[in-house]
Order: sequence, then structure tokens, then C-alpha cells
Amino acid sequence: MSSQAPKGAGQEGTGPWGCPCSAPLLMVNVTGQRLWHRLPELSVLPSAPGTACTLLLLFVCILAAPPWPLALSPLYRQWLSLATARLFPSLSGCDSGFGQATARHLDIMGFRVFASVLDLQSPGAQELRQSCSTRLTLLQMDLTKTEDIQRVLQHIQAHTNSTGLWGLVNNAGFNDTIADAELSPLSKFRTCMEVNFFGSLELTKGLLPLLRSAGGRIVTVSSPAGDMPFPCLAAYGASKAALSLVMDTFRSELQPWGIKVSLILPGYYKTGKRKQQLLASLPQELLQAYGEDYVEEINQQFIQFMKVAVEDLSAVVNSITEGLLAANPAVRYYPGQGLGIMYFIHRYLPYFVRDLFLKGFFINPKLPRGLLPGCPGTRASEHVQSQRHRPPAPWGNNQH
Repeated sequence: MSSQAPKGAGQEGTGPWGCPCSAPLLMVNVTGQRLWHRLPELSVLPSAPGTACTLLLLFVCILAAPPWPLALSPLYRQWLSLATARLFPSLSGCDSGFGQATARHLDIMGFRVFASVLDLQSPGAQELRQSCSTRLTLLQMDLTKTEDIQRVLQHIQAHTNSTGLWGLVNNAGFNDTIADAELSPLSKFRTCMEVNFFGSLELTKGLLPLLRSAGGRIVTVSSPAGDMPFPCLAAYGASKAALSLVMDTFRSELQPWGIKVSLILPGYYKTGKRKQQLLASLPQELLQAYGEDYVEEINQQFIQFMKVAVEDLSAVVNSITEGLLAANPAVRYYPGQGLGIMYFIHRYLPYFVRDLFLKGFFINPKLPRGLLPGCPGTRASEHVQSQRHRPPAPWGNNQH
């Protein structure tokens, strides 16, 4: 799960590539173990002299990322020097986080990168200019603005019409509110859907003609919050659930075209800072029912959770890279620790066990003020209290 804001961009660069060779090996680290995976045979790429396949990485929403040192295997360096295809990665939302780390990673590997950012003069954009080669192109894009998306699509199409598009990476991950669904304004749900779902969907649909012509790849960064009901993440989780479902649908529908679609579901990483000003916007009725202490306690628990979040983003970057370059990429990648036990509990144990686990792992809110003994309650809280002291009906709690 990453909390962050929508963005994207890129600058142009060129670089000659050499002659064809057999597919070498690429060493990646997806779950903490060193794994060797074969790269796609060059026969899947255009083989005629002068043709090129474009690798487009569109990252939406970037968070803060530390410098990411890359150690490439000698065999992969050899492949880079001998490959016929010129790959043009384009990443949206490269101000920080997964997008910025991946943009730098692919630039070091020798790919031509298009990277999108919300502000071309932001610190993240300046850092990319300084740390990457002239192969990297910065593009300004706000995923909530159709005109920005269309301008980026036109730029990409103008530079890839003759080559096709090998890879698209969607990395939208906006969320700035950690609170119960009832306390989260509807505007937060709409913003999450606009950035995390509709923005990625519009980009994907706009680039599908280029992807189909190359038989390329789509890699989308989603979240376990889209699979499980994490407390206080309803808006973010709902948008990621929609994103995961539509990408799974694309995976099935695009198979005849040779396009492979992968989902990345990372554990919790430190990808940026979150600003929340919830109390000032709460209606008086909700503020009375829940109380300021309830909201502040959630915020403090989230701050404590952030302190143990992983800072090394390399596992996610490697998963994205494998999804783009492996001959047979996985349908889903789960970079990060603890996801195995989390999904086991989610799929095989009773719901109440899953809910207890998620509260213990993430956020476990205290009782709202309206449910505390001795506190003046609202009519809703009084009704809840009466229900709590009412003996259950012999035919079950769901009958009235």
C-alpha cells in the first residue's frame, strides 16, 4: 500500500543498439531470494533492421524514494549491448517512490525512458534530470485532467507509431485520508477513483493500439488493500479493487493479441508523506458520535505503522522489471514480507480471524465516543447500546 498523489512525465534521448543474440538471463530479487529468469527471446521483438520496440512505463503518483543502486549481471549487460530493439520506457508519476526508482533503474539498464511528473520543476523531476542520462524524457501530466492524458498519449504515439509499444506500467496510488469509511468524505472516494482507476484505465485504453502492434506488456501496481478490507482504507482499497479487476479482465481479453498483463501487489513501503486535515471537514454529528480522540488515535497508529514500513524499494522495482522483460511473467507479484501469511488468513480462515489480523497488523481503532460508557451519546449510539444488551433471537442475529 502506498499513499501518494497522482503525477507523471519524461525527456527524450537516444542510444544505438547492436546485433541480435540469444536470450540471456536476468537476476532479480522479488521476495528476498535471488532468482534467475530468462528474458524474452528476441524473436518476440521486431527483428527487421531499423525496427524498434518501445517500452513505455507509465507511473502515476510517486512517493519519496531513496537512491536505488543497481547491480546488473554481466549476461544482462551483454544482452543490452547486443539487443536489436530500442526500448523506450515512459513512466508517469516519477516525482518519487516506485516510479522514480524504476525510471532510474531502467535508464541505468540502457532503455530510453519517458517519465511523467506533476510538476516539471519539482524536486523529484530535478533529481531525475541530474541522475539519469539524456535517454530519459520528462513529461508533465495530471491524471485527473483528460487534456493532460491526451497530450501525453499524443506525444507517445508520435514517437512510437513506427515501432509499437512494448510495455506500459500503471503505478497510480493516491490516498491522503486514513479514516473509517463513514468519516471519509465522498470527495476522497471520487479522487481515489479518478487517479487510481480512471486515470490508469484511460492511459491503458489510449495506448492499446501501440501495445497490440508490438504484442507488448502491461504491468500495473495495485495493492493488497484492493483484496482485503484494511481498516480505514476504504476509499483507497475500493479504487485498487476496481483497478485489479479491470486489469485481470484485460489479461484475459488481450491474450489473443499476445499481450501479457501482470499485477504487482506490494507490501507496505515508505513511498511518500501524507497530509490529512479530516477534523475540520467532519459534520458536527459525526464529530460528536466518534470524537476527536478517535480520529487522532487512528492518525497516531498510522504514524507508528509508517515507522516500520520498508524503505528499500528494490523488490518492487525488480518485480516490475520482470513483468516487463521475463518470457513468461507471473500474473501476480507479491513483493514484500508478510504477504504470504496475510493472504493465507484471508483465503482460508474465518472472516473474524482475518479482521482481527488486519487490525493487529495495521490499525485497531478505539471505541467511538458515542459507545463509551458514561459519555453523552447520540440517538444512534443509544440504539447500538440497546442492541448490545438485547438477548439474541433464537433463530440468529441476522433475523428480526
